[in-house]
Amino acid sequence: MTDFSKGTGAHPMVKAEAVHKHFGLAHILKGIDLEVAPREVFCLIGPSGSGKSTFLRCINHLEKISGGRLSVDGELVGYRQKGDKLYELKDREVAAKRRDIGMVFQRFNLFPHMTAIENVIEAPVRVKKEAKAVARERALALLDRVGLRDKAGHYPAQLSGGQQQRVAIARALAMEPKLMLFDEPTSALDPELVGDVLDVMRGLAEDGMTMIVVTHEMGFAREVGDALVFMDDGVVVETGHPRDVLTDPQHDRTKAFLSKVL
Repeated sequence: MTDFSKGTGAHPMVKAEAVHKHFGLAHILKGIDLEVAPREVFCLIGPSGSGKSTFLRCINHLEKISGGRLSVDGELVGYRQKGDKLYELKDREVAAKRRDIGMVFQRFNLFPHMTAIENVIEAPVRVKKEAKAVARERALALLDRVGLRDKAGHYPAQLSGGQQQRVAIARALAMEPKLMLFDEPTSALDPELVGDVLDVMRGLAEDGMTMIVVTHEMGFAREVGDALVFMDDGVVVETGHPRDVLTDPQHDRTKAFLSKVL
């Protein structure tokens, strides 16, 4: 068993304080406050357009927040504080911090001209300047972990959607992140392929990886999640233990949403 937990433990792994996000006149995030503890599996649910994916992208600074504060393992995301002022980090500094955060998207975003193993070793070799032999050895171990060692030499077009997504998870893990973000990782998959991806995520949770998962898979949230947040219209409506929220929601908006998806 691998212990993936790498945070300092002195801080929440993720802390959002009154986080706002505007796209032009559209107010997408309206003061998000939440904390994710190290080793926690934190699930985000809610209707399309509620701001879940935008919030996830803000955590690794793919989107810049418009107000508030957002930190990962005690360090501000995208900014440095000096006195009372915040200064935006240079792109190079943002990229260096982003190495600690793995992200798995709805679409697999694999390089089509590279084999599975080439996709997995690309970032460690190019970004971390790791020796190719070292990166390859770890990539094979990661592909083995996601059940695809025998597909190492296959190109994405030769793999099913579920297999591509598992390669994408291995690719994210190759950078040895302290935090993994999953943006509806099974939503683009045929139903019969969902289970294999969720099994990999379940294994990561068991090994101590801190995970934030935007999902419609309520069974996964109930079984694996440590905390669940229901978002709607850019705000946190309800939060609690997944079993409590899913079986006995307290807010009318939560009840209305769950009545349609459960």
